[in-house]
Amino acid sequence: MAQESKTVKNKDRKAKKKTTHPITVNYIPNLQNRYINDVIPSLTKRFNYMNIMEVPKLTTISINMGVGDAKVNPKALESAVDELTRISGQKPMITLSKKDISNFKIRRGFPVGCKVTMRGNRMYEFFERLITVALPRTRDFRGLSFKSFDKRGNFNFGVREQIIFTEINYDKIDSIRGMDINITTTAKSDDEAYWLLKEFGFPLIEKPQKSEQTIEVA
Repeated sequence: MAQESKTVKNKDRKAKKKTTHPITVNYIPNLQNRYINDVIPSLTKRFNYMNIMEVPKLTTISINMGVGDAKVNPKALESAVDELTRISGQKPMITLSKKDISNFKIRRGFPVGCKVTMRGNRMYEFFERLITVALPRTRDFRGLSFKSFDKRGNFNFGVREQIIFTEINYDKIDSIRGMDINITTTAKSDDEAYWLLKEFGFPLIEKPQKSEQTIEVA
């Protein structure tokens, strides 16, 4: 009887621990809320979509960080993986060379960097930090060019220094590294993707308006 009472008490304690620390299942990132409440109505009005499923959306954000001396300096690769983990919030994968490059003494299969692809909540959280914190910290930043779209609704741009992200401690890095960031959307054209990112507050340079040609009459 004493053992049974102890087991019952242990079960009650475990149940109390579970109830006192509830998991927030219904968490929605700020930018996802903005997409639902502001972006969808705005794009529907601009492009006259007939169905809400036609409205373009973000699908993935990928970050690629190259490490040229990864083969001869394993610590540099470890440092890059650690930094990309801090920036993205998830473990990146090691990227390998797909072909031999004699000029850099790299053979096929050698490690050349690391890459991470974010989706869902983690993608929206990174996108918000990128817009509100990281990019404004870039030196002489005046916005990103609209010419960086790939004609399929995706946007690619480079970052010269990883220290623009607050997750990186400047005193603990071994070297300055750049990275390539790719934003993938379901947009069918660059114009739709442009306005999708603009509605999120992404700092794109304004597209020049087409000026009407004037015909001089003699």
